[in-house]
Amino acid sequence: MEKSNVAYIKAYDFAIQTVEVYRQLCQEKREFILSKQLLRCGTSIGANLAEANGAFSENDFSFKVSIAYKETKETQYWLNLLKDTGYLDEATFSKLFTQADEIGAILFSILKRTRINK
Repeated sequence: MEKSNVAYIKAYDFAIQTVEVYRQLCQEKREFILSKQLLRCGTSIGANLAEANGAFSENDFSFKVSIAYKETKETQYWLNLLKDTGYLDEATFSKLFTQADEIGAILFSILKRTRINK
């Protein structure tokens, strides 16, 4: 459970940064569709981890962490698309993608551990 708290803290910080990038994309680039997708999945990671931390069973915990992991992968997809279409600069992309990758690695480690212990 200790790693899940680290993941939650990192995911919450990532969500804040995602909101900031969303605002920037809307205000400066007038991009509303792709950025909304990024906002949804980028903030969903932490929300699912919050649910996981309140899980009633290990199965429930593992299920919520797996959703958070999938949301991390989806976030990386939208980050790539926004970069490759010229909406995100390389520095912003690199910073967010690296953070998402780190969160994903933590979540994958949690999933391996919780599923092996079954």
